[in-house]
Amino acid sequence: MKIHRRARTCQNSKTVAKWLARWRTEGEAGLADRSSAPKSSPARLPEDRIAAIEALRRLRMTAAEIAECLGMALSTVSRWLKKIGLGRLSRLDPPEPPNRYERARPGELIHVDIKKLGRIVGGAGHRQLGRPRSNPTRVDGSGVARARVGWEYVHVCVDDATRLAYVEVLANERGPTAAGFLRRAVEWFAGMGITAEAVMSDNGSCYRSGIHANACRELGLRHLRTQPYRPRTNGKAERFIQTLQNRWAYGAIYGTSAERTAALPGWLNHYNFTRRHGSLAHKAPAARLAELKTTS
Repeated sequence: MKIHRRARTCQNSKTVAKWLARWRTEGEAGLADRSSAPKSSPARLPEDRIAAIEALRRLRMTAAEIAECLGMALSTVSRWLKKIGLGRLSRLDPPEPPNRYERARPGELIHVDIKKLGRIVGGAGHRQLGRPRSNPTRVDGSGVARARVGWEYVHVCVDDATRLAYVEVLANERGPTAAGFLRRAVEWFAGMGITAEAVMSDNGSCYRSGIHANACRELGLRHLRTQPYRPRTNGKAERFIQTLQNRWAYGAIYGTSAERTAALPGWLNHYNFTRRHGSLAHKAPAARLAELKTTS
């Protein structure tokens, strides 16, 4: 009989007993496959409660506010917000269309931005070696422990039409420093045969400073700023910084910050003159510049 064949294949005596009991009680029908879903799910919320969580979230309430409003545990609300795909408030906003544009002339628009990098002290850290690096600390006047290592500030300038880039590693991101960098960047582009006409930046304090505004006037640059909370407006600088990080800053093992800075000119020369750029039909930025000069 079927029950005997099934019993011979079972290795667990409890399983055999279970199937025998079903067969004796229900006959052949008791041997049919059954759902493995549990009979009860204590952690499962009623559908109306899940709907209430979603409705309150769509009113842009935080998880803590929803939990207080519904008298529920914050952990439960947070778990269900993730399950229904609303773990972040940004998920409520409709997706923005890609903001792709490209200026026709070299120098018509240049993009500036700043990336903060931690100084290298005592050799490479977790990004390269998979282990944390112990940074020395100091205690400030208020008793707060602060790292002694500090930061370096990578100022970048990218031409919109050609993607040619000029980069410097500087000590801070203050207005005078950003203004000085802008002057040197414009001079470098002029040496490449590019006359800068306008510059785009984010709304950082150094770019809103009076000294930076004076530099723009002296250089004859129209200063454009990105929309608040819309870094994609300055997307070419943002994308270049990603490449800069992956290929230069974290693309090799450096013993010190000085070694990393010394490697920058060589990498930048490779980027501008050799590296193929996906958005330039796999041409290097310098080749794109030559192409645009020929057609203009």
